[in-house]
Amino acid sequence: MNRDVLTVSVVTMNAAWGDKVRNLNRIKGYIECAGKRGSDLIVLPEMALTGYDDVPETPIDQKMQARLAETIPGPATDEIAELTKRYGIYAFLGMPECAPEGLYNSMAVFSPEGLCAVYRKMHLPPPEPNWALRGEKPVLVETPWGPVGVSICYDSYYFPELMRYYVAKGARLVVNCTAHAHCHGRYLAKASLEVGSVVNGIFIASSNLGGPDLTNWFWGGSSIVGPSRNKREPHYYAGIPFYEDGCDEEAM
Repeated sequence: MNRDVLTVSVVTMNAAWGDKVRNLNRIKGYIECAGKRGSDLIVLPEMALTGYDDVPETPIDQKMQARLAETIPGPATDEIAELTKRYGIYAFLGMPECAPEGLYNSMAVFSPEGLCAVYRKMHLPPPEPNWALRGEKPVLVETPWGPVGVSICYDSYYFPELMRYYVAKGARLVVNCTAHAHCHGRYLAKASLEVGSVVNGIFIASSNLGGPDLTNWFWGGSSIVGPSRNKREPHYYAGIPFYEDGCDEEAM
């Protein structure tokens, strides 16, 4: 039988654009803090390792994402895997992945045994096609609490069939690593997660970048939303919803 109750940490992180050393140090710090607090699972934002923003006029081989991308497994994921083993924690975080055929906007997934999965973002909004290839398949992560579905940002907000697929496969939790910025407008991301949780009867742990990147300002709003006793309404179990005061402050 699956275990029923787990502790989840979600992080709003202001990733420093192009500063992988600083960002990796902060990622490791959040994982360590979550482990010491007794969290079973921690979610960090999309592209947390490097920052998100693209410079359109830069040739692809010179783009920040290309210069700082790593293989998975690779040096950064090896360091993170050591921490998840030490603290017995699951971790989900976004990073640019270097593969033989090109670059991906990816999520590295870790278990208490180390690196266990890679998800490559399947739906790419502008400007991501400037540098990233499209992923081709969903990923379910097996845990003692049952399977956990994973998605990255646009996957969650515009393509509800992905969440429904995970629910059909038995997931009760979906992890959403995201980079949702002011330029993307209001309401859609928040509404998509709230409706997704109510319609599917599922919990969603979402972690967003917060504050300035290179050209964008990110909303933050990392939170855990799920069904409430009133089955027609979502409930926020942790964090601050998108667009509310203070949602872009760094916090776990």
